[in-house]
Amino acid sequence: MSLSFTRRRFLGAAASVASLSALGVKPTSAEVSARRDSVFTEPGREIPCVKDVDVIVCGAGPAGVTAAINAARAGARVRLFEAQGALGGVWTSSLLGYLLDFDKPGFNQELVKLLDERDARGIPTRSAMTYQPEEMKVILDDLCLDAGVRLQLHTRIVAAYRSGRRLTTIMTESKAGRQAWSAPVFIDATGDGDLGALAGCEWEIGESADCPCQPMSMCALLLVRDHTALKTFIHRATDTNVEVTKRAFRAEIQRGGVTPSYAMPTLFPIKDNLLLAMMNHEYGILPYDMEKVTEATLRARREIHQIVRGLRGLGGPWSGLQIVATPEQIGVRDGRRIRGRYIVQREDVASGRAQDDGVVTARFPVDIHAYDRQHAKGGYTSSGVKAKPYDIPLRALLARDVDGLMMAGRCISGDYIAHASYRVTGNAVAMGEAAGVVAALAATSGRVPHEVPWSEAREHLARVRRV
Repeated sequence: MSLSFTRRRFLGAAASVASLSALGVKPTSAEVSARRDSVFTEPGREIPCVKDVDVIVCGAGPAGVTAAINAARAGARVRLFEAQGALGGVWTSSLLGYLLDFDKPGFNQELVKLLDERDARGIPTRSAMTYQPEEMKVILDDLCLDAGVRLQLHTRIVAAYRSGRRLTTIMTESKAGRQAWSAPVFIDATGDGDLGALAGCEWEIGESADCPCQPMSMCALLLVRDHTALKTFIHRATDTNVEVTKRAFRAEIQRGGVTPSYAMPTLFPIKDNLLLAMMNHEYGILPYDMEKVTEATLRARREIHQIVRGLRGLGGPWSGLQIVATPEQIGVRDGRRIRGRYIVQREDVASGRAQDDGVVTARFPVDIHAYDRQHAKGGYTSSGVKAKPYDIPLRALLARDVDGLMMAGRCISGDYIAHASYRVTGNAVAMGEAAGVVAALAATSGRVPHEVPWSEAREHLARVRRV
């Protein structure tokens, strides 16, 4: 990675001149001057450090909650931190409502079984299905508590410290104040690679150094009077091609007076008259630029309300259409990709490459949503890459620059094209399973994760799986 690229990345994340210096990048005089004018030096203080677990997982989305549960089932003492007020991340706090590439063994099928027991699943195909977000929250709560995972919600990771190459301690902020935590092994499942970046790992985002990146989207739960009267517009409610269904729904939105920012808006069936809508795109937003994320959130929520009002005004089957909920966290597709000991690349996806340490076989196509309005006509593209089933190796889950740190979910090590395929949550769950078991074996045996062979972890994972 070039020095100019490093400078853009770290300055974009509001890092200090000291951060640049630590990477061997000499600050410019303008940067030094700007620092003197704009920096407040926080007084030093001693913070008690908690050292009561073997594995710390940061981020309780699909990958993180799975990693925590499976690490605990593998015999480790586990602590799980989550910035939002619920487990599940994009499944719950972002109201995703749709599970993709989910025909995997193990924890994926355990979740499907539990959703079915609660009559909380729709579109009952093997690879894709909808679900009730509130039921998902309770299922994940129960699984974590039953496994003995120590949970802390409403808590954000704000700093990470190393001893040489070894990650030893993280800092969190919450209404409990600033807290320090240590453990032998850490897992970054924040989605946006927050922990890896704080620990000093090299990372990338988007397609290139200039970061054209995939847009964010805000979903919404909607209530209609009679879903059967709207089946022409509902995803897989009929045998009609899904692209035709989306275009029909878009035409209805336009007939209501709004041109949606997402060219292929979609209505998903959740339960009876409860539907889920994905209708907007927020372009060019970096997930760590909170000012821009805030603006995108406000725009997205406003657009959803405009669309719903327009549809309701059409009357007929849209009469009485209501918004049940918008999420607390806008959905993010494109975040930091932490550099690992292997980079999953376009060639792996196109050739269907098998790996000796493959933790999951990904089958989802390359799915790149338009990164600006100019390219938004088709909604999404494969960029000309036809995906074949390919393996995600354990090495892509192991941080290259920091020992004792693993990644799981969309922040693993991969390029822009591969990420557009493996980022869906069925793969994130499988990565979480693998990371959790490897982390547990490493921490409880006095090893670091890269010293645990996948053959050993795979055998152990087979023993702890319940489905």
